[in-house]
Amino acid sequence: MKINVLNPVLYQSYGINNSSADFSLKKNYETPVSPNFPRTNIISFTSNIKNIGLPAKNYNLNGKSILITGGTGSLGTALVKELIENYSPKEILVYSRDEYKQFHMKRKMPKNAPVKFVIGDIRDENALRAAMKKADVVIHTAAMKHVAICDENKEEAVKSNFFGTLNVINAAEESNVQRIILISTDKAANAGNFYGQTKRMAENLFKNANKFSNGDRLFSVIRMGNILGSRGSVLPLFNEQKKNGELTVTDKAMTRFFITPKQAAKQVLSSIEIMRGGEIFIPKLKSTNIMTLAKETAPDCSIKIIGAGSSEKIHEDLISDGERKHTYELSDRYVILPQTKTLDSAKPLPDDFSYTSSDKKTQFSLDELRSIIKECSEN
Repeated sequence: MKINVLNPVLYQSYGINNSSADFSLKKNYETPVSPNFPRTNIISFTSNIKNIGLPAKNYNLNGKSILITGGTGSLGTALVKELIENYSPKEILVYSRDEYKQFHMKRKMPKNAPVKFVIGDIRDENALRAAMKKADVVIHTAAMKHVAICDENKEEAVKSNFFGTLNVINAAEESNVQRIILISTDKAANAGNFYGQTKRMAENLFKNANKFSNGDRLFSVIRMGNILGSRGSVLPLFNEQKKNGELTVTDKAMTRFFITPKQAAKQVLSSIEIMRGGEIFIPKLKSTNIMTLAKETAPDCSIKIIGAGSSEKIHEDLISDGERKHTYELSDRYVILPQTKTLDSAKPLPDDFSYTSSDKKTQFSLDELRSIIKECSEN
């Protein structure tokens, strides 16, 4: 079946406002479509409202086989470390397409660590299906993540972030996987660039997948800010630039949410332990002004303002206005529920609630910021 991957109708059917997207490319390519591929609007719910009992743990990761797509990335590496140090998994399957990264990661593994490395691409559903044969849990981190590169290579971003995610879902549906969680981004909340739009579609695919699972497997999402110190993030860039005495910042007013790889890994795994299916989990994160981050990273360097890219937002949101009425607050995170569910252990957020990186209440103190800069620069 031929699908025009940049057809605006495809985006609209998955709840995405395509006003900021460039649909000038019209190339078609052949792609298999599963019989389970949803044909209707992704946001489709019945009127039955069901109370659920978060946040009590209802799943034990010990003794489980856990597959991590994009497992050689910064978050994947942190997840493997956290699982080895604080859990007793039966097996950890690191699934990625980069043999060089797998080679170096394997050399750093503790002796007798239950880690297996699998070369594979999320664009290859057959490879995913083979890798998932013995998996109990799938953590889907693999994606194209760079905003400018996704803008410049829209079809490639769709192939990875949309169709790659669909392949993960389809492979899981044909396996014995019990829990599958998607790693998403704050850029999906009010998607103002192409990367954010592809991740928003991926979120909707995961939420919708629960309609076809009959309760024997659960799909949920965790939406996070920037992972500080990850490859391609601003901290490694600043640490490299300070060798030359000058840092570059796009806009003096820009703010961002940040989380360390270790914190992110803990949030992902604890979300798997409490998920009921269809939720979007959002950690309670802190934010900072990028100028402040630059000054604290390299206090002796000059700073050059180079201007924000056309698709860069000055501030980021983690919860959109439309999601607020379905969002509940827990002790260390928020959870956006499907419209068919309510949470009996927490109250919905107030009507005037906002969760934006510019809010002074979410800002890191200087001591906190210096601490995480040191932690993430040393790793």
